[in-house]
Amino acid sequence: MEEIEDFSEKIHEQSDEHAHHILAEGKEKWVLYVALTTAVIAVLAAITGLLAGDHADEAMLSQIRSSDKWAFYQAKSIKTELINSSNKILIAIGKAPAAQDTAKIAANKSEQAKIMEEAKEAQKESDEHVARHKILARGVTLFQVAIAIGAISIITKRKALWIVSVGFAFVGIFFLLQGTLF
Repeated sequence: MEEIEDFSEKIHEQSDEHAHHILAEGKEKWVLYVALTTAVIAVLAAITGLLAGDHADEAMLSQIRSSDKWAFYQAKSIKTELINSSNKILIAIGKAPAAQDTAKIAANKSEQAKIMEEAKEAQKESDEHVARHKILARGVTLFQVAIAIGAISIITKRKALWIVSVGFAFVGIFFLLQGTLF
């Protein structure tokens, strides 16, 4: 899975620059608070993006382990069927199959059950990582929206938009916590 691209960095830089101009003129101190909260939100977005990427990587690795286990399971199945087929041929021509072949078939069947459990466990682990990745990706998106709205609040000089921005950030924090604690 690809890492989540951070479009908010440029917006954050522009809002900081705009905030410095306003503060240099000695106007509207609330803009400083917007810039500070936007910086905190950007840090949270970066952390959440890193965690989301980590879960995406772990999901892929678990999926690969599951696929490897299923391939091993298939190989055992093919070997067992080959032994079964050769035993059937031996019986058809009136000869007894080797005792070690019968033991090998039983051992393969036993190993296959264990391999199947391992494959299913790796698949389950992969699914769990994908679920966490999706939750964290939502958090990153909400943090990016919060940063964009914060920048718009500075440009348009509307405090209400800053409050909306903080609201989006709190929802992003909810997803960050849900993705790390569930």
